[in-house]
Amino acid sequence: MSFEELRKEYPVFSYNGYSYSLEGQDLTIQFDFSIGDHIRFTPTMVLQAGRYAQYPADLQTLEGIIFHLGMIELISYWKCTCSPTLLIRPYRLNEEEQLWWRKLYWYGLGEFFYQNHIDTNHEKFLTFAFGEEAPMVDTLAYPHVAESNRVIVPIGGGKDSVVTLEELRTKREVVPFIINPRGATLACAEKAGFPNPDDILILKREISPRLLELNKEGFLNGHTPFSAMLAFYSVLISAVTGIREVALSNESSANEPTIPGTHINHQYSKSLEFEEDFRYYVDTYMNRCNHYYSYLRPLTELQIAERFAKYPQYFHVFKSCNAGSKEDKWCGRCAKCLFAYIILSPFIDDPTMISIFGDDLLNRTELAPILDQLTGMAYVKPFDCVGTIQEVNEAMHRILESRKDKALVKHYINKQLAMLDDNMLEEYYNMAP
Repeated sequence: MSFEELRKEYPVFSYNGYSYSLEGQDLTIQFDFSIGDHIRFTPTMVLQAGRYAQYPADLQTLEGIIFHLGMIELISYWKCTCSPTLLIRPYRLNEEEQLWWRKLYWYGLGEFFYQNHIDTNHEKFLTFAFGEEAPMVDTLAYPHVAESNRVIVPIGGGKDSVVTLEELRTKREVVPFIINPRGATLACAEKAGFPNPDDILILKREISPRLLELNKEGFLNGHTPFSAMLAFYSVLISAVTGIREVALSNESSANEPTIPGTHINHQYSKSLEFEEDFRYYVDTYMNRCNHYYSYLRPLTELQIAERFAKYPQYFHVFKSCNAGSKEDKWCGRCAKCLFAYIILSPFIDDPTMISIFGDDLLNRTELAPILDQLTGMAYVKPFDCVGTIQEVNEAMHRILESRKDKALVKHYINKQLAMLDDNMLEEYYNMAP
């Protein structure tokens, strides 16, 4: 069914509530969402706080945070029908809070709307409704979390979180945090000195099987703002560990739209705009119980790659390929693989790069269309977490001589020659370092 047909058949999405329980150091949370009378989702999350646990004596002080986790988790389920009304039964949001969430949903789903060819706008895509007896969410209390020398660092398994881990651990006591551990995330944690699960904050997050069934049946599917979800779980982590600071590894390139001249950005929830919005929300409505920031924000992808190259112990364990993540490998066919290969090539020699990725990606001619997207020679950037067009072009310029015999380097030069006349080409190359 189409977007409009689904909205007509399923006019209301309901956030019915949540439950939670503590067993040992593990906090289990279950959410209750429904669409109409016959579709129900009850996803369950388990936070394993291990030796870092400092749960409040009264778990009810976590309810405000848990309610907000439901507000971010529901996006994955709402989007399958895009119901025009979102009925929030547990609590009522004030007008400013509603505006804040509408902005996150709208920009966080920009790629989803674009990829599904959905014609809607910020005004009509969603309306909030609330349970008749629902109290204001402002009545909830939040724990106070004091400053300390400790800092939580989420580990994604890629080069960025490695740099944050290694640089911060020389100054602070670092506590790693992993969502749904996999080979690369655990291996990076081990290389950083955290070999045991009890040394790591772990969130096991599930997707309701019912949603997967609906996707197979043809209901709408697509990208959601994962990093916004991470942000709200970081507040829970701060509250149950007493560690206020959470240092992300989002770089400046996350601010660039995926579709030029639009607000559509695959990395919106990694952007500075979202980061500042999130801090404002936590400071204003959640008792300032968390300080969420990106340690790498001032840096370019090239600067991060250069710093990563100083840590060869991670070369054969880090991975940032989504397609190969389940098998803990680089797939060698996607935009993230090619981007990582290009951005690291100026700082790591050719034989080492080939051994890291298991292949010479610069000689994979079938990747030429992806290279065109990464370098701005195609209209749309890849819908993936990759650097800016300028950063990729600068990296290519830096390897033009050392990798001049590679098929993709030849393709890049020939494409540039075809696009630019001699004067423009000279000016363009003079921009390179």
